[in-house]
Amino acid sequence: MKTRQRCAWASGSDPEMTRYHDREWGRPVRDDRLLFEMLILEGAQAGLSWSTILHKRANYLRAFAGFDVARVARFDTRRRAALMRDAGIVRNRLKIGSAVTNAQAFLAVQKEFGSFSRYLWAFVAGKPVATQRPAGERLPARTELSDRISRDLRKRGFRFVGSTIIYAFLQAVGVVNDHSRYCFRAPGARRARPRKPIRPPGRVHAAPQR
Repeated sequence: MKTRQRCAWASGSDPEMTRYHDREWGRPVRDDRLLFEMLILEGAQAGLSWSTILHKRANYLRAFAGFDVARVARFDTRRRAALMRDAGIVRNRLKIGSAVTNAQAFLAVQKEFGSFSRYLWAFVAGKPVATQRPAGERLPARTELSDRISRDLRKRGFRFVGSTIIYAFLQAVGVVNDHSRYCFRAPGARRARPRKPIRPPGRVHAAPQR
């Protein structure tokens, strides 16, 4: 049986990283709940490895109300203090505070554009950017596209949305497809199906280390 070739960062011994690469990274996301989730997780990852956040993802899902943006936007001081005591997530006061601030800004974008997805995908005219990178080429930390989106998000009140974080976010949600040319998930290798949001029971549901 032929072994699938993957991007180097997903070819190690961590099954969670491999699963994430194969099933999620680079697949177009147009579901607002999942876009909000990835925006929060990418912000939490700042200064850490993506593997660290990926292994805490279930804890974030629980702690942040299934990434229900309206509920997160209402998190008060008591709820934020409880999150600071939650060992299952990154206990950083600024990151926790930014998640609430970003939820409020996210709702404002939804109100203005109809959905956050419509706002985000308008930057690329609704079509993923396929980079077709040669094998072994180092991925950029930021691009002109991530610079533009980062600036606009900051103007709208978002935090922890610097260009490097936003480029990782764009890779994660498929606005940019950065799979290496030899990878079985590379643009053109096969048609990439839109990523379906993980629907959690009841009310509840980026990327290489950088």
